[in-house]
Amino acid sequence: MSGLFETWVYLAEQPLLWLTLTVGAYAIAYHLFMLTQGFALLNPVLVAILMIVATLMITETDYATYFEGAQFVHFLLGPATVLLAVPLVAQAQRLRRQWLPLSIALIAGSASAIVSALVIGRVLGLKADVVASLLPKSATTPIAMAVAEQIGGQPSLTAVLVILTGITGAIAGVPMLRALGERDPDIKGFATGVAAHGIATARAFQHSERAGAYAGLGMGLNAALTALLVPLIAWLAGLY
Repeated sequence: MSGLFETWVYLAEQPLLWLTLTVGAYAIAYHLFMLTQGFALLNPVLVAILMIVATLMITETDYATYFEGAQFVHFLLGPATVLLAVPLVAQAQRLRRQWLPLSIALIAGSASAIVSALVIGRVLGLKADVVASLLPKSATTPIAMAVAEQIGGQPSLTAVLVILTGITGAIAGVPMLRALGERDPDIKGFATGVAAHGIATARAFQHSERAGAYAGLGMGLNAALTALLVPLIAWLAGLY
């Protein structure tokens, strides 16, 4: 046992361990997801997060140590987001024809996400900084954290809320739209992208490339609009 412990202590100090853990956890989670034929509650991101958190708790490893080794995955988020523009090019003509309904849907979706978060926070009696952390939850993580800090929120709390929003959207978004009778991949993709950013966008790509392209568009446009609307709504609500 002492030899095993010493081996673990050595490995835990190697950055490659945590990168391998992250990639391995997602690979296992995705394999499980495919084995269950896409069972929504076994979303690969959710399962991988639970596996990594459990490992960190069991080994008593702090987040800073983990992130130091896994930060290469974090770095790849930027290029991966930019690459979402590739499928958009294939849909360029269709998007030009739909600019008006997409604009209306974007404004309605972004504003309702922010206002609903404000109302829920006020009804529950949450403190102003917690409400401020909640407002940009539907935007992608870097923008949401920056906006939350600007209006007096807690960026770390916002990051958690963003991830929860994305996982919820990935699990429930498309099934909910199907239950409502919606079958159009354009609508399903754009709606999930606006409501639940990158995690839901990745899920949309699993349905079809067209749905993924619209989800990527919704995610990008909502991030920009959220950065404009949240400070204004927070100021009107007296949060800062």
